[in-house]
Amino acid sequence: MISTLLVANRGEIACRIFRTCADLGIRTVAIHSDADEGALHTRVADTAVRLPGAAPAETYLRGDLIVKAALAAGADAVHPGYGFLSENADFARAVRDAGLVWIGPPPEAIEAMASKTRAKELMGLAPLDAQDLSPADLPVLVKAAAGGGGRGMRVVRDLAALPGALEDARAEAASAFGDGEVFVEPYLENGRHVEVQVLADTHGTVWTLGTRDCSLQRRHQKVIEEAPAPGLPPALTEQLYALAERATRAVSYEGAGTVEFLVADGRAHFLEMNTRLQVEHPVTEAVFGVDLVAEQIRVAEGHALPAERPAPRGHAVEARLYAEDPARGWAPQTGTLHRFTVPDGVRLDTGCADGDTIGVHYDPMLAKVVAHAPTRAEALRRLAGALERTALHGPVTNRDLLVRSLRHPEFTEARMDTGFYDRHLTALTEPAPDPYAPLAAALADAQGRSRFGGWRNVPSGPQVKRYERAGEEHEVAYRHTRTGLAADGVRVVQASPHLVVLEVDGVRRKFEVARYGDQVHVNDTALTALPRFPDPATEHAPGSLLAPMPGTVVRVAEGLAEGTEVKAGQPLIWLEAMKMEHRITAPADGTLTALPAAVGRQVEMGTLLAVVESE
Repeated sequence: MISTLLVANRGEIACRIFRTCADLGIRTVAIHSDADEGALHTRVADTAVRLPGAAPAETYLRGDLIVKAALAAGADAVHPGYGFLSENADFARAVRDAGLVWIGPPPEAIEAMASKTRAKELMGLAPLDAQDLSPADLPVLVKAAAGGGGRGMRVVRDLAALPGALEDARAEAASAFGDGEVFVEPYLENGRHVEVQVLADTHGTVWTLGTRDCSLQRRHQKVIEEAPAPGLPPALTEQLYALAERATRAVSYEGAGTVEFLVADGRAHFLEMNTRLQVEHPVTEAVFGVDLVAEQIRVAEGHALPAERPAPRGHAVEARLYAEDPARGWAPQTGTLHRFTVPDGVRLDTGCADGDTIGVHYDPMLAKVVAHAPTRAEALRRLAGALERTALHGPVTNRDLLVRSLRHPEFTEARMDTGFYDRHLTALTEPAPDPYAPLAAALADAQGRSRFGGWRNVPSGPQVKRYERAGEEHEVAYRHTRTGLAADGVRVVQASPHLVVLEVDGVRRKFEVARYGDQVHVNDTALTALPRFPDPATEHAPGSLLAPMPGTVVRVAEGLAEGTEVKAGQPLIWLEAMKMEHRITAPADGTLTALPAAVGRQVEMGTLLAVVESE
């Protein structure tokens, strides 16, 4: 029996596994980088071991250090979580060689499915030959043979773009996974991403625990997942189960895994097998009433699964909350998460708490929020409502996008596919500002200051404050009167530093206000209080290219220098942040007049990278 378990991961992944360990009476060991010192997963574990360094390559990807940490902390088992070394056969062997229990499949099974090209061969499939492609083969997807999560992937719609896509994908794959091998496969424009959860023991029993639909994706990374996949014909569902079981038995698999498919035109196309637990596993747990982490541990301890899988019930939907700005190319965001509260009635898997810092080293996912209900429609409504009432004060997030996605007719009617955001992103990210939020912020601020500083003996001279919201400036005016604060067009019912109540056309509206420096949150609206007199030093020349997020400059276009002529849309600089590469392109035809960016340079959000003087 396992008594002490180390989780070779971080954040919400580690916290979720620790929760099951606590239920089973298993002591827990966390590992952490210097950047994660004091992170939530280190606080909830019984013991924590420091891995010196900050970047993943120095810490969470160092299998030798993790094995030493497990032994030093007295652990007798290691759970890899999902991501980092979870699909690394050498790490699994190192854990076993150290006399520790490995909570995962045999190293041989990991190796057999580790390369997507080898996995396809195992299933009797073969990738396309990049040298023999013709226009009739387009579009195609260039894909990293190792790893996942959308890194090392490029869609190609024009043969002329293929060489560049191959080069970019190889570079990103080598950086993310240490393996630059890529391959080419057909890209199904309107396919659905459907997967099957499998669970296998060491006694020959394999469970296929239903389907999941993960079609809503950005940059080939999943955003919203649900179980079961809606609208699949029974015959197709049985085919998916059969293919998943075939892949599982082909490599003598043990533990939890996922077999992924693209479904189009009523047919299933095998993608890969992930030899680990997946981020979206909670929807399967909700539908089947199982704890997959607990089952992983029992399988590792040698216990047999019952011959029959549990019966499914109801429908579950999961949304991934990210610190990112969907309206600006899904740019990752950093900063302090001042407040994060989710209403009761939904499951929350998170590695964040109030006051935590969202840094540049790791994936910007804040949490998974999961709703379960008797029907799909009820689950969607419950999840959308919970997200809408979630308080998120800090970096920009994708919360509003998630709410709108869950209520979009194409999604509610289960007509979605992997191109959902390609079609609807602009509409889903259009601002829907509350016109009274800036006024509420100003009134709350006025009540938080001295009344004598705001009173004027000139009724026609109002107080004026300026706020920025989503890149737009808003000016609001109010007055101090003998009876309190007043503003045109509304009746101020109540005003305090944290709560403002306005009556508009006979309807009372409440505004909860929180301020952190110059950042103001009014209900779910984020504002920036602007100074009365702007600082000229903050102004940038026209054509300035600023870093959209903190990160590292990893590439500069070959031959690029001051005086170079560039074309609109031409890639100039590649910035790596939070495990993704982001291209900085020329905003217009013109001349490069400044290039402060240099490979290896660490930059903060808003740092000047280059200046293009347009023609």
